[in-house]
Amino acid sequence: MEKLSVSLEDYIEEIYNQVLKSGSAKVTEISKAMNVRKASVTGALNSLAEKNLINYAPYAPITLTAEGEKIAGQIRKKHEAIAEFFVTVLDTPEDEALETACKMEHIVSDRMFENIVKLTELAKKNPHLRIV
Repeated sequence: MEKLSVSLEDYIEEIYNQVLKSGSAKVTEISKAMNVRKASVTGALNSLAEKNLINYAPYAPITLTAEGEKIAGQIRKKHEAIAEFFVTVLDTPEDEALETACKMEHIVSDRMFENIVKLTELAKKNPHLRIV
């Protein structure tokens, strides 16, 4: 599977969040959550459907395929782990940590991500490593 664009990663993550919350996603809800026009959502949904990452038909509930769920889960895991690093290790306010993590999750390498997770775990066990 080719790497998704930053934009499509954001869409699939939002769909994942909505599916976890209510079992499916809707164009209107995605549009509101991401602060984009419905036409933009529809374009992204068509692209994700072509890649077999979501089940999508106009006016029908949107769900993830198994592959889409796997990819979305990985993106969300990165988002949460990076945000936790900012909060736990760098003493960043949660809202700022979440916003910055959303941007970084798309560009951080797997190696760097693994090291962020390791450092966060180390800081949890050793509070003196935290910047406070």
